Amino acid sequence: MALPKEFHEIARRVNNWGRWGADDETGTLNLITDEVVRAAAGEVRTGRRVPLALPLRQDGVQTGVIPGRVDPLHVMVQLNQELFGPGTVACSDDVVTMGLQAGTHWDALPHVSHSGTLYNGRPADTVTAHGGAKFGGTDKMRHLVSRGVLLDVAGARGVERLAGGHAVTPEDLEAAEEFGRVRVRAGDVVLVRTGQVRVYLAGDRHGYGHPSPGLSVRCPEWFHARDVAAVANDTLTFEIFPPEIEDLWLPVHALHLVEMGMPQGQNWNLEELSTACGETGRYAFLLSAMPEPFVGATGTPVAPVAVL
Repeated sequence: MALPKEFHEIARRVNNWGRWGADDETGTLNLITDEVVRAAAGEVRTGRRVPLALPLRQDGVQTGVIPGRVDPLHVMVQLNQELFGPGTVACSDDVVTMGLQAGTHWDALPHVSHSGTLYNGRPADTVTAHGGAKFGGTDKMRHLVSRGVLLDVAGARGVERLAGGHAVTPEDLEAAEEFGRVRVRAGDVVLVRTGQVRVYLAGDRHGYGHPSPGLSVRCPEWFHARDVAAVANDTLTFEIFPPEIEDLWLPVHALHLVEMGMPQGQNWNLEELSTACGETGRYAFLLSAMPEPFVGATGTPVAPVAVL
């Protein structure tokens, strides 16, 4: 089924192809300048650090709904082995097999395509079985430290968690700005809290994924107008699931990653951060969310930390 006219109209309005040159592979991360990072460092007042990653575990958020995206399988390959002979220092080593987007992660720009294309107009078939992504893989993201802003949509609406059918709109984002007395600006990394991760934390792995609140197809234009560098939230699918427009699957992914060149993250635990921001009355902070530089990967695990 072809993408509808409405999708293509939004795509034209948010398209960033060529904005940072025909060879660009990092998209909106170009908006995180030295000046942006210096200003972000000024958000640190107390040094309080809040981790935002879910634990990586074999019974994690993946339930088999997304083919091949497996939770971490952790095995020991050495157990107190005296490598250099009896009585020498002993070592224990681990190996993990997992989907790179299994837990808290970033989606890199080639994670999705539409109409045969990736970000900046590159062909979708430049992602191959043996080579991975030829352009825009997680190794090209290099660093991701900026001013983070929590838009606590659930908090702004006075609820612990948005209903499963709630599509987060630009009006919700602006209400969350007002709730947090903060203004999103160019180069920011925006974290959108729906409260959905509470379902997973309560032990309901299947209910966490479906039905789920998430970003509306109307939000990419808001992020584009604000020159946001990246967006993450606390859900499995990032956008509302099932979709708000019948049979239009993952349109926000396509608009963000393909058209805008903007990384997006899923499965971030924003609960402790919501509490910390509420206690301090400050919803902006220094955010370190460094990608793992897997060459040619379309996604990467991340262990983000907000510093208030």
